[in-house]
Amino acid sequence: MYSFRRCPYAMRARLAIDQSNKFIELREVVLRDKPAHMIKLSPKGTVPVLWLPNGAVIDESLDIMMWAASQTKATPSLQTLKHYDLIEEIDSTFKYHLDRYKYASRYKNIDAIEHRNEALSVLMKIDKRLETKWLSGQNSGFVDWAILPFIRQYRATDPSWFDNLPEIKKTSAWLERFLNWECFQRVMKKYPKWQPGSEKIIFGLHC
Repeated sequence: MYSFRRCPYAMRARLAIDQSNKFIELREVVLRDKPAHMIKLSPKGTVPVLWLPNGAVIDESLDIMMWAASQTKATPSLQTLKHYDLIEEIDSTFKYHLDRYKYASRYKNIDAIEHRNEALSVLMKIDKRLETKWLSGQNSGFVDWAILPFIRQYRATDPSWFDNLPEIKKTSAWLERFLNWECFQRVMKKYPKWQPGSEKIIFGLHC
């Protein structure tokens, strides 16, 4: 799987694989110098890209998560997952505003604070749903892994502001729990840039 350590889409895919019964060869890329083979597999040029032994290519992060889930037990239906609608909102509304808040200099004539507040309104909605340690229950699950990498990115833009928000205290605690989780720390291990001829890096099964 071609991956980039800090990309939230690649992060959610690695989390799901880490929690599955599979291991993969991980190829860490630098986005400004994407491998030709990765582009050949997926011309859109985004990570993650999973290349299966049968030649099939999966280049959408949620689909890779579903593949990982299918290695452990019967593949769940995304639409039947509790709080699945929050994944959809994170991937659409929240991500739209997150990009314009975090990378405001890339856009013309925008108010970064306005976009920060629009994204916050999504987090306030999540905060109302948090009844246990994780959205998935007492243990983390698919929905947590799919959402938290993006909230991490939001917080990283201005940690001191985020950490003092009274509106999302439960969400803040949820994120802190995630950041301290051994699985998250494991999947965020740094690896050297992959290039043809590099030594294989085996990822998964808590390697």
